[in-house]
Amino acid sequence: MADPQRARKLADRIKEIVAKRLDKGLRDPRLGFVTITDVRVTGDLQHASIFYTVYGTDEERRDSALALKAATGMLRSEVGRNITARLTPTLEFIADAIPENAEHIEELLREARQRDAETSTLAASAQYAGDPDPYLTPREAEERDEDDRDAPAAS
Repeated sequence: MADPQRARKLADRIKEIVAKRLDKGLRDPRLGFVTITDVRVTGDLQHASIFYTVYGTDEERRDSALALKAATGMLRSEVGRNITARLTPTLEFIADAIPENAEHIEELLREARQRDAETSTLAASAQYAGDPDPYLTPREAEERDEDDRDAPAAS
């Protein structure tokens, strides 16, 4: 197993190489606006998972996935020429779900804000379930003492 620091450096280098190559362009017209978000390399440096996002519609995402799959061999050759590892790792492109996850989180936050607003509205018009002050106050004890003094003494 390789050093984790070395695996991180190799992952960063692969990310840079693939991103530059995609920036130069591939000859595949199906490739859309692709952004490489992350690269993870296994501990033995034999396999690299490349996470990407595509800006566009679902059809453009599918077409870009097919274009990346078709260009995997060429991109692996490009990576092999530009790294200093003994073996070139296999490349696997995985569509990153960051935009979908971000939209889901935004939806949950909107729902939480709406529920907070409803709760604060209900709290503003709420009343106590029992007496407003259910605790015995010293004033009530003094009133009882005065009642005892006013009563006629029985002899």
